[in-house]
Amino acid sequence: QVQLVESGGGLVQAGGSLRLSCAASGRTFSMYAMGWFRQGPGKEREFVAAIGWSGSGTYYADSVKGRFTISRDNAKNTVYLQMNSLKPEDTAVYYCASSLHSVSSRMRNYDYWGQGTQVTVSS
Repeated sequence: QVQLVESGGGLVQAGGSLRLSCAASGRTFSMYAMGWFRQGPGKEREFVAAIGWSGSGTYYADSVKGRFTISRDNAKNTVYLQMNSLKPEDTAVYYCASSLHSVSSRMRNYDYWGQGTQVTVSS
């Protein structure tokens, strides 16, 4: 079993940056693909970014491509989401998730989820 804990959320002005972290428990972290999803107010949860177990494969939603960067440090059992040029529409609760499948944007492919961290972008 994997436990995931997100951190790094907060309030930022439009155009600003935040870096989210997701710390994972367990010795098998390096076996998992990792993903970030978000759920805005009144919206369904949506895919943001994903990274393969080795870090060499990354995948982004079109809405964040060029602004967000996903990375991981397997030695620290941590995955990161660097968010730049933030927009008010990026306001959401951000969740990290782990998957034994290959890199995917599909929520059903993810086995474990964190509790989420709130990101609020003011205009």
